[in-house]
Amino acid sequence: MTTTVTLTGTGVPFPSAERAGPGVLVSHEDVHLQIDAGRSTLMRLAQAGMNPHQLSALLLTHLHSDHVSDVADLAHTRWVQDPLHGTGPLPVVAVDGHAPAFVERILTANVYDVEVRVRHVQDGPPQVAGHWFQLPDVPTPVWRSTCGRVAVEAVRVRHEPVEEAVGYRITTPDGVVVVSGDTRVCDEVAALSVSADVVVHEACRSTALAEFVRDTPFETIFSYHADTVALGDMAERVGVPHLVLTHLIPEPTSPDQVAEYEADIRRGGFTGRISVGHDLMTVTLPSQTDPGPTRKGVQR
Repeated sequence: MTTTVTLTGTGVPFPSAERAGPGVLVSHEDVHLQIDAGRSTLMRLAQAGMNPHQLSALLLTHLHSDHVSDVADLAHTRWVQDPLHGTGPLPVVAVDGHAPAFVERILTANVYDVEVRVRHVQDGPPQVAGHWFQLPDVPTPVWRSTCGRVAVEAVRVRHEPVEEAVGYRITTPDGVVVVSGDTRVCDEVAALSVSADVVVHEACRSTALAEFVRDTPFETIFSYHADTVALGDMAERVGVPHLVLTHLIPEPTSPDQVAEYEADIRRGGFTGRISVGHDLMTVTLPSQTDPGPTRKGVQR
């Protein structure tokens, strides 16, 4: 049995040739969970050898556009492939607030294409299977695989002014993976991360760039993202063995800039393993025995 964590996108709203929009694929045997679906997620999944019909569920952390811009493509493409694979509607796991209406609207985006395909091939329009849950203040079970081997918990995180933002804790027979979503460093993610093997957390160099962004819109933006120094402190206090950084603000474009992220985390006191994420980086659980990520994105 092997559990893998693949970064399908490590970018931010600004487009990048190297980084797709935010997304994480957690796989254990035939259970495949995609957390968020930002720009170009479908392409990254294809590069990782994963087809939409293989996904067990799509988990949404929140509805900022950079995290959901590929949800429509994912649901629609799965529907187009359904006559070949018969996998049915895409299961979507999200907070029962704005998400159900959002998903319903995106399914109507390609109304003409749907009408044409239904007349010729499809049995009916695209659908999703909604698994909606109330916004939880403590880690709460929200989904379990039909085989029973993979369980998901969620907790509210601190990404105000976005209120319906959550992080996820995925437990498999191999270990525990936490995906923070977008959030400040907060007690809720700390609680979610206790005894986790891998924590995939967004990262913003707020402390290092404080003077540079002062009195600009970025000062406000940075205030609801996770400062790298504070993140290092939290991860050390919780005892995280392997911290994987994603949703990198700003995008590192050189080895020196990657090293700056690592230095920030160390400045916070973290002594565990750090991986500064890039698209298609893959971590295998239990990660403590792995030699480290290659630039091709696979650990052997």
